[in-house]
Amino acid sequence: MATTEPTAELDTDAPPPAPSSGAHLSYAGASRVLTSGNSAQVEMFGNLDRAAVRFDATIKNPLRFREALSALYGVIGSDYRYAPKDRTQYIAYLRLKRDAAPLGVWHAQQAYFAWMLRNDPTALTILDPVVSVHPDQITFEVFGKDESTYACLAFRGEAFDTLSAAQYGTTNIDFSDALYSSVQQIRGYRETKFAIGHDAGKPAPETRGALLEKKIQVPDSWLRGFLQVQSAATLPFDHVQLSPMDLYNVLRHLRMNGDRKGKKRGLRFELVPAQQPRIVAEPWETVFTTTGDVFRGKAARLVRVWGRRRLMTMKRLLPFVQSVDVYLLGSGLPSFWVFRCGDITLTLGLTGFTSANWSSALGFDLLLPRKTQDGEPTKKVVEYLGKQWKADAKELAAQTGVKGAALVEAVQVGCQNGELMYDIANGVYRHRPLTAQPLDLARLQFRNLREKVAHDLLTRRGAVRITGENRIAGIGLELTGTVTVTEEKRDYRPQMVLADEGQVRKVTCTCAPFRKQGIKGGPCVHLIALRLAFAEKESKKAKSDDAVKFETRAFAKRDGDVENVVQISLERDKIKYRWGLSGQTMRLQTMRFNSEADARQAYFAKLADLDSKGYLDAIAE
Repeated sequence: MATTEPTAELDTDAPPPAPSSGAHLSYAGASRVLTSGNSAQVEMFGNLDRAAVRFDATIKNPLRFREALSALYGVIGSDYRYAPKDRTQYIAYLRLKRDAAPLGVWHAQQAYFAWMLRNDPTALTILDPVVSVHPDQITFEVFGKDESTYACLAFRGEAFDTLSAAQYGTTNIDFSDALYSSVQQIRGYRETKFAIGHDAGKPAPETRGALLEKKIQVPDSWLRGFLQVQSAATLPFDHVQLSPMDLYNVLRHLRMNGDRKGKKRGLRFELVPAQQPRIVAEPWETVFTTTGDVFRGKAARLVRVWGRRRLMTMKRLLPFVQSVDVYLLGSGLPSFWVFRCGDITLTLGLTGFTSANWSSALGFDLLLPRKTQDGEPTKKVVEYLGKQWKADAKELAAQTGVKGAALVEAVQVGCQNGELMYDIANGVYRHRPLTAQPLDLARLQFRNLREKVAHDLLTRRGAVRITGENRIAGIGLELTGTVTVTEEKRDYRPQMVLADEGQVRKVTCTCAPFRKQGIKGGPCVHLIALRLAFAEKESKKAKSDDAVKFETRAFAKRDGDVENVVQISLERDKIKYRWGLSGQTMRLQTMRFNSEADARQAYFAKLADLDSKGYLDAIAE
């Protein structure tokens, strides 16, 4: 990725080529399952280009092992991006010819890489599962093709019998369609052994396959997404415990009802302290009252999450699940679902981010530290975990001397750099180098050159200004800004409408690229800069209520099958109060005060009153 500063000669309007990193994976053979009579052997070959890792044991519950690996494979191959049907080759040719002509370089590149993923997966693909053998458990980590689903499958030591001496470390394993097919041969009545290593349990020479080598190009966006979603587990969260039947009811409803075009597709969690959490399926507004533990948070919350269809990948594992823990980071942010099956645990991280939802992805980026170099605190943490393999925050603080906010930033940077992982199911940090060689972090710092230029504009004083904020009832917040680019001696006027969860409903800009092809070529530099400036402003405003001049909060309260909604907006010396039933036209009351201070005081009094009446804050973070 280019690192030069933006100048008049630099064409930031043309989308840059999608970058990728080369990777070489070498295995002594293809992973497989060998069956003979009443015995079976699961052989997983480790990457010869990485340090040796060894594990050899007998599986206690082969059926649970089979279904867990099958669920993991479902995540590996999952791709929920929209793919139109190609009815004939001729129609596909006409569509490609028609679409490629006006859409420019960016869409042509997207179409090319999508075709490569479907037709030549070895040329542009994702990394094989990352396997870590630690003293207490074996961990498999994968990330979906559509860069929206992360999975971590963990087998504790209690899941195995007759363990031999293990060799700890991290490697990649060959995990192919052939292995998935052979895993289906595992039966409960067979004694099943499991081996991981360079030689996968030393198979007989006559059965050993030829050397298997893979030279692949891994998209940088995939690597970046993998690291970010995993490190997001270190952020503050709300915890909800569900029973397997609760999730089954939700999945059955989704299975029996298709999504509606143009309608919401999220799951809303209504969380009230000391009460059973409720899950609302959109857009049908079907309410599921859960039967797990009560919500033990300190304040009522309403959290909306995306990516619900990706939960279908767990359908085979669900009969073995004993409990489901859900960790909610906030509305529009990733959520983590921990499926506990006794000595087997599968953690599913869902982002719901797609290429169209670039606004929420940008807002998510700002929650994590943006650094490309390890600081001294991070080095101390990585070195300690490299010796001890795992530790919780309390142990890290005591042993490394890094405490408080410095420790939080150190482990987040370590996770983003691919050196550490956070095991949210057990609440510990683990040493897990993602690749054999250190990652080129400068390439992964930004998604593309446009984003880099937008961040550069933010560092210039007065270059990015928010000139207007207009709340449109039932639609969202209309932002208007001015972006000054001194190299071009021009001012641009970007404008966008943001929904409550951060997604963009409408955008426009006065720059030439947007006038030429609109949003089809991706967001321009000026739209990205405006979105980042608004996110920074919101972050600063949250630290001091006294500085609030513009703010809108939405609340909801359920009364049987009816949901009452309230929206209250502060606009300098005015308060706009809207109320009504969900999905219907809301009534409006406007109040003007003598000063901004009086309006602000009345605004916070209204918020406190709604909270005391049991209303849930729909967009609280």
